[in-house]
Amino acid sequence: MPRPKAFDKTRALDAAIAVFRDHGYEGSSTELLTQAMGIGRQSLYDTYGDKWRLYCLAVERYAATEADAHIAAMRSQPRALDGIAAMIERVVADAGHACLGVNSICEFGHAPADLAAIHDRAGHVIQAAIVARVTEAQAAGDLDASLAPEAAAAFLTANFAAIRIAARAGADAAHLSMLGTLTLRALR
Repeated sequence: MPRPKAFDKTRALDAAIAVFRDHGYEGSSTELLTQAMGIGRQSLYDTYGDKWRLYCLAVERYAATEADAHIAAMRSQPRALDGIAAMIERVVADAGHACLGVNSICEFGHAPADLAAIHDRAGHVIQAAIVARVTEAQAAGDLDASLAPEAAAAFLTANFAAIRIAARAGADAAHLSMLGTLTLRALR
């Protein structure tokens, strides 16, 4: 009779996320992952399948968590423009931590279908929420009404990636803050 798995799968997956965030898929050895996750190699394979499946699960969990955090920031303020600003400020404040979403796109592009589907699902959730707040801000006269809300949402998410890449390249807090300020200003 097989032994029951005696580890917290969510905690182990979060540990894998941290490894993949810092090292990417290729740079994350099975040994590095099992050490961080506090499990043996066989437990990794029995529970998560192979390294690729673990990576996809990590990206999926990370993307859902980030989408929830973006949406919470946008909804944290009653005024839509202030909510959008709060989301941008959140990205700027967190930019010093590697973003698994951006990193996985940089590492793989849009080629692996299973990974692309994860990014697409998370992207649709974030885009829809941003479009709703942009539309609300436009109705209040706070954002340029001539901008298509979908284009504004795409612009914001592209700038989030740029801010995170700038941080990864060594940009300091003042530089990242300036990028965030210009991102919002471009929509007005």
